[in-house]
Amino acid sequence: MSSQSQPPIPKPNGEAVVVKDRAGALANYPHARIAGGFVFVSGISSRRTDGTWAGVHTNNDGSFVLDIKQQTQAVLENIQAILRQAGVELANLVDLTVFLIDMVNYNDFNDVYNTFFPIAELGPARTTVAVKQLPNPRLLIEIKAVALLPQS
Repeated sequence: MSSQSQPPIPKPNGEAVVVKDRAGALANYPHARIAGGFVFVSGISSRRTDGTWAGVHTNNDGSFVLDIKQQTQAVLENIQAILRQAGVELANLVDLTVFLIDMVNYNDFNDVYNTFFPIAELGPARTTVAVKQLPNPRLLIEIKAVALLPQS
């Protein structure tokens, strides 16, 4: 057998952001990437570093009860930690895409969201969509975000 040389792996655009005290991705991607004056945050859930999820109560029979408010709180706190690692705050967010499993949770999601962004004019642009499913049946919500880096 002849050994074939592998083509060089191209260097990605921008700087990867990985936050050690947050649950890592389940595939090979960073929490966020800094590029072109922006921070692009990957889809974030309420998963914790120990593999459990905020907003999930497991019953003795193995079934579980999900709490959209607790999951929303955890997702936004995770995004906040990722942004801080990148050197910005929630106030730097310019766009959010929210994925909900069921729009029945929309009002409860907004109740928590509004505690993070109490004034519409100071919050990011936002799109909220219902999706058929997320990567785990314990998830009710996932959010991806874009933040603007401060001008030097």
